[in-house]
Amino acid sequence: MKKHTLSVDFHWEKWSAEEADLKGLGKKTAARLLFEIDLIHHFEQELLRLKNADAVWGPVHSSVGQEAVAAASIGPLKKSDKVLGSHRAHHQFLSKALNYVLGDWDPGTQEWPGEAQEVVNRTFAEILGLAPGYCGGRGGSMHLRWKEAGFLGSNAIVGGGIPLAVGAAYAEQKLKSGNVVVCYFGDGAANQGAFHEALNLAGIWKLPIIFFVENNEFAVGTRNDDACAVKDISQRAASYGMDGYIVDGQDTPGIYRLMEKVSGEIRKGGRPAIVEAKCWRHYHHAGDVPGSSYGYRDKEEEARRLALDPRTRFPESLLEQKLLTKKEISAIEAAAKKAVETALDFCVEGEDKTIIKESLWPDPATAGEGMRSDGSELEGLPYIDDTYSGPKKKARYSESIALVTGRWMEKDSTVYEFGEEIANFGGGAYGATKGLPDRFPEQVVNTPISEAGFTGLACGAAMTGLKTIIEIMFPDFALVAGDQLFNQIAKARHMYGGKTDLPLVARARIATGVGYGGQHSMDPVALFALFSGWRIVAPGNAFDYIGLFNTAMHSNDPVIFLEHHSLYTKSFEIPENDLDYCIPFGKAKIIKPGDDITVLVYGVMGERCRKIAEKLSGQGVSAEIIDLRSLDLPSIDYDTIGRSLQKTGVMAIVEEAAGAQTIGPRIAEQVMVRFFDYLDAPVGCISSLNVPNSVSRRLEAAAIISDDEIEEKLTAMAKRAWR
Repeated sequence: MKKHTLSVDFHWEKWSAEEADLKGLGKKTAARLLFEIDLIHHFEQELLRLKNADAVWGPVHSSVGQEAVAAASIGPLKKSDKVLGSHRAHHQFLSKALNYVLGDWDPGTQEWPGEAQEVVNRTFAEILGLAPGYCGGRGGSMHLRWKEAGFLGSNAIVGGGIPLAVGAAYAEQKLKSGNVVVCYFGDGAANQGAFHEALNLAGIWKLPIIFFVENNEFAVGTRNDDACAVKDISQRAASYGMDGYIVDGQDTPGIYRLMEKVSGEIRKGGRPAIVEAKCWRHYHHAGDVPGSSYGYRDKEEEARRLALDPRTRFPESLLEQKLLTKKEISAIEAAAKKAVETALDFCVEGEDKTIIKESLWPDPATAGEGMRSDGSELEGLPYIDDTYSGPKKKARYSESIALVTGRWMEKDSTVYEFGEEIANFGGGAYGATKGLPDRFPEQVVNTPISEAGFTGLACGAAMTGLKTIIEIMFPDFALVAGDQLFNQIAKARHMYGGKTDLPLVARARIATGVGYGGQHSMDPVALFALFSGWRIVAPGNAFDYIGLFNTAMHSNDPVIFLEHHSLYTKSFEIPENDLDYCIPFGKAKIIKPGDDITVLVYGVMGERCRKIAEKLSGQGVSAEIIDLRSLDLPSIDYDTIGRSLQKTGVMAIVEEAAGAQTIGPRIAEQVMVRFFDYLDAPVGCISSLNVPNSVSRRLEAAAIISDDEIEEKLTAMAKRAWR
């Protein structure tokens, strides 16, 4: 038996500053770093004081003990570089924002600028939930964002922002900006699946990103040794084709020099990297109580770590090297403290400065605003009527998906589509990208089987200048990417103050009725409808698909397209020479007029119910079939529904989805509230059995609502015999 020792292509270093590194900072940089460290420290201490006075609503995850990590790691970055943070990100936000507005400001020789004071004021206001905050108070402590400064967002979901950071880096690479993205997170996040999926994508595409781990040794109270199979998280860089680095989180010049080096190499085309700063969180997970009070640390350990704190260690070293005098150090701390006190005065009042100024609270009337764009980007689009009478040609549904996607890639180089196998087989697994991989090899991107990873990537890229499309091969896989789809994409605009555009289209192919079983055949309409940040469309033919897709691509909101597999091979008429027309969101279409019963449908059920309605006509029942097309609840076309009910007096909502996965009951509730006087009977909801689909041909057929069942129920309703 022969054996061969294998080696790993892995560059791994541990850095620590020497005397020359400290001197090499120079007086101005050293003073700036010390100023930021002091400002962040006093900022956090005041927040904790306000939290204890119940002036801060929600948790305060302070960075006390980790101030220098942010100041020293962000200091070497360019103003245009991008940063994303975790739930513990006050220090990162302040450092990035201040570096953006201060430029080459020297705290030793120059006055504190008003725009820098505004940064501290507005950051305080945001964390206190006040209107002057960067997100209007909606984001608070854990959801900070200032796009203009390059701080793309902090994130309350542990590890949730890592795929977004990879997406931002992807956008920066494709836009050839020369910028680097730095993604900050803690040791706990390195055990999330999103971490591994995202790092793999960054490694595959050699993205310009630094994954910066603030390893403070504890998640909440669980020590990293008990949660991670390797001693050093940076060792995981070996698995993803990256470089790895370790630095002491109390070593301010060491962090600065390391980030200078790593960011510089990445700008020259080097590999992405993991930088692991071994640091220390002075307090418990949240609040100002030490961890020893909870029993997972001891007081001796805390005292030993406190003695190494960079707020003590760094100024002492500056004195030793005669970079700053005691007087200068005291003046810097006094200036930093004054900036925090000024921000405090901006937000609170009272003798003990714990009462929020009433004038700063957001207007409660705005609580529901900003879930989606104001729609101004959709004004003036080339909308056409459903009765289009120009030259037409036949096209299959799947062919039309490829045609309109290709049209967008042709006219807009920032359009990228991501998904599993979409660049293979000449057009993806089901033909929806037919011909596109050859025409647009850079824009049609195969991904690993990493739904959370590439979904989050598409979100981050859409927030950073690209228009992104993702193919979720089967809707059930949306559950794998649930955090990215629903905690991130669906909430980002509102959470970050209503100002975050997300030009993203998701596509999902519903595979009901072909034996794929319970984990490949769900209808996700009700799932997406739970999150009103999503627009939902279900085109029942190729004509509608093209028009709605164009509107979606013009939109600044995320849109999910529900595509039924049985439509893929069917041919429909589309305009012969126009792939740019639009169909407005929220506009239903009457497929067949009628007088006896209103029937609401979407997707594949449109044609099924039209044929059933033709049969009912022979029995003296006149059914009006309305294809909703737009299915997110704010976009339901109640005007068209109301006009129909004035004629018919009775309504049914017919869906192929399993009972609990339908939106019918929610629409029915609104219909009965809005049009109670028009109704002769309660609204009927018709759907498939409330079970996952079986692989067995007979069992699946028994579970899916049949045409005969629909016909029977509609007949009974039309005759007011509904039970």
